[in-house]
Amino acid sequence: MAEHPTYLWWKGDLVRWEDATVHVTDLAWSAVGGVFEGIRAYWNEEQEELNVFRLREHMQRLKDSSRMVRLPIEQDVDDLVQITLDLLKANDTREDTYIFPFVYNGGAARFDPRQMRGTLMVRTNPQPTHLCTGHTTRAKVSSWTRISDNVLPPRVKNISNYRNGHLALHEVKLDGYDVALLLNPQGKLAEAPGACVMLIKNGKLITPDTASGILESITRDALMTLARERGLEVVERTVDRTELYTADEVFLCGTAFEITPIVEVDHYAVADGKTGPHTLALEEKLLGVMRGTDKDHPEWRTPVGVARRAATGSA
Repeated sequence: MAEHPTYLWWKGDLVRWEDATVHVTDLAWSAVGGVFEGIRAYWNEEQEELNVFRLREHMQRLKDSSRMVRLPIEQDVDDLVQITLDLLKANDTREDTYIFPFVYNGGAARFDPRQMRGTLMVRTNPQPTHLCTGHTTRAKVSSWTRISDNVLPPRVKNISNYRNGHLALHEVKLDGYDVALLLNPQGKLAEAPGACVMLIKNGKLITPDTASGILESITRDALMTLARERGLEVVERTVDRTELYTADEVFLCGTAFEITPIVEVDHYAVADGKTGPHTLALEEKLLGVMRGTDKDHPEWRTPVGVARRAATGSA
């Protein structure tokens, strides 16, 4: 496996990895207001094709986030989709992959929004799925509080927002847990750093609503659809901390986390301390849909065309 891909996309063109450099004095100020997306692509071995999961939805959210932090970019969603596909093809990507589009302040102005200028960078790196591997995690409710909409809007994937989650994660890691759960200022469950939370109780899938201080997660939205198709009632509402302790199943979801079952919260085992049947079924279904081995929801998959590129011998 290569240490890094050959190319990334930066400042309007494909750039060789080693040539994409900035001066050290640009780093902090340019990134603090930056927004990003996390996107996954899944390799289908039988079809020799790479499928990007909900690419258009992710790029629309990137546009929304860049607008919110006043770093508008010139590319529209169609442009962003094509840039991503061109990059994956240029790198001849043939494995499960994480895609990171990042918009940062590329201008000289740091504080005047009338002069700030968004600059786009897109990079990729291999990231094998952990779905259907038996991967589980242990969680602790952090003493840190989730940011609110009038502080740093949680629905925006802003670099600065993630410092809130880092503080919580560091705390629970030092206490011997794997992942943090954050409550909002009202004392209700919000999310984990980089992931939304879902629980199952009495045949219902329950998840904090978008007013609870969560990112409007694209994976969360997909799982609510798949859960309904499985026959589960889906409920979006405020969730008490103690509901986690008595739930039948609990799991995290997001681009990086995919579906990650939680088997213990605050030293309370979730049910029997094993991944539950609904979670296992959703894992299998989600992986099949994303990889394209399950034909449902083709609208969620954008094929890259690496197989066609190899067949034609095009550059």
